[in-house]
Amino acid sequence: MIKFANVTKEYDDGFQAVKSLSFEIEKGELLVLIGPSGSGKSTTMKMINRIIPHSSGTITIGGKDIKSYKVSELRRNIGYVIQQIGLFPHYTIEKNIAIVPQLKGWDKEDIKVRVIELLEMVGLDPEVHMNRYPKELSGGQQQRVGIARALASNPEIILMDEPFSALDPLTREQLQAELITLHKKLKKTIVFVTHDIDEALKMGDRIAIMKDGKILQLDTPEKLLHDPAHGFVEEFTGKHRIIQNPNLMPVTEIMAETIVTSLPHRSPEKAISLIRQRKITNLFIQDDEKKLLGIVSAYDLIKKLKTIKTIDEIMEPVNQYLLDTATAEDAIVLIDDVPYGMIPVVDKEHKIVGLVTRGSLLSAMSSKWIEMEENLDE
Repeated sequence: MIKFANVTKEYDDGFQAVKSLSFEIEKGELLVLIGPSGSGKSTTMKMINRIIPHSSGTITIGGKDIKSYKVSELRRNIGYVIQQIGLFPHYTIEKNIAIVPQLKGWDKEDIKVRVIELLEMVGLDPEVHMNRYPKELSGGQQQRVGIARALASNPEIILMDEPFSALDPLTREQLQAELITLHKKLKKTIVFVTHDIDEALKMGDRIAIMKDGKILQLDTPEKLLHDPAHGFVEEFTGKHRIIQNPNLMPVTEIMAETIVTSLPHRSPEKAISLIRQRKITNLFIQDDEKKLLGIVSAYDLIKKLKTIKTIDEIMEPVNQYLLDTATAEDAIVLIDDVPYGMIPVVDKEHKIVGLVTRGSLLSAMSSKWIEMEENLDE
C-alpha cells in the first residue's frame, strides 16, 4: 500500500533526520512508528502526505509515486489526526468535519448524512454535538471529532501523530479501544506515531522501532517482545513488559505440557489406579488420534465404580478449552468459570497439547516476577 524505497530526509545543514528507509506498510494495517525524541518517527510519517518533503528515494502509494500528485490532492485523500487536534475554533463541529468533503465537491445533503454517521461512529450524539463549538467539548470529545474529520471523505490512509498523548489516562485508554474497534470495522491503513511503548504494543498490528533516523526492527508486538533484534529494542520495549501485558503472553508459555490422558474404553478400576499413581483428581479422555473427547473426575469414578464397565459411560464433554494460539489473558479470564479449575489446551485439530490450572498459571506468572526482581537486583 505505502512503500518507502531508500528514503532519506536531509536538511540544509547536512543533518539527516531519516536515513535510507526501506519498508512497506500493508493495506488495512495499523503500523506504529515509535522511538525516542529525534528518532525520525514523526518525520517519516509526515513525508507520506508531503508535509515534510523527502530529499531522496521514493515513496509510493498503491504503486504511484507521491510526487506525481498535486499536494492538495494528496492531502485531501489522506486523513490526518494530530496531538493538538487542530479544530477550527469558530466553526461548529458539523462544519469542522465537513471541510474536506466540501473541498472535494460533495453534495450538501450527502455531507450532512456523513457527519451524522461519523459522530455516531465515534460515540458522539449528533443532535447534541453538531452545532456546538470546539471550546464547548472536553479534550476527549474534541479528539473524537478530530478522528471523525480524518474519516470524513472516506480516505484509504489515515496518519495519526501522537493523537492521544495530551489526554488523561482514562480518556486515552477509552479512545485507544475505540480506535482499535474502528480499525477492525473500517480496515483503513493507519500510520500511528507514539512515544509510549504500552500504547504501541496495544495498538499496532506491527511496530517499527526507530533510532537516529533508522528502523532497528519492524515486527509484530509478540515478535518484538520475544525476539528483539537489537539491544536497544530489548531495552526500549522492556525485558519484562510481557508480564504487564498478558494478552501478549502465549498460553503455551503458562500451560503444563505433561497431561495425564486415557482412552475412553479403559475400565474404571484401571482408571482409578492411574489417577492414584499420578496423584491427579481428573482424567482427560482422548481418542486414538489424541483428539480431546471429555473429562472424568475421580469422584465420579469412585461413585460409579460398580455400575460402569468403561469410563466413557460417565465422561463429561469439555465445553471450555483454549486453542494453542490463545494468550495468558484468555486463560486468566476463563480460569474461574471452568469445571475443576482446569483448562485443556488443544491445537487446530483438537488434539490436546497441554493444560492450564490455577497452579500452573500462578507458577508461570510468579516466576516471571521473580526473574524480573532478580534482574533488577543485579
